[in-house]
Amino acid sequence: MKLHVIVEQDEDGYYVAEVPALPGCLSQGKTQEEAIANIKEAIEGWLEVMESKQSFDRARVIEVAV
Repeated sequence: MKLHVIVEQDEDGYYVAEVPALPGCLSQGKTQEEAIANIKEAIEGWLEVMESKQSFDRARVIEVAV
């Protein structure tokens, strides 16, 4: 999966990462590399939580790549 991530440095010098396609999916780090590593974990967690909120018949689920 590929997602766009916006990384900006805040006024305290931390790097803040946000995924616009995933509302509320944010993270930060002391370096840009740390922020990127942290946002990857945040994305995984975000997807797990959202999937757990859905009740569906797994036999009818298909994967689509775009």
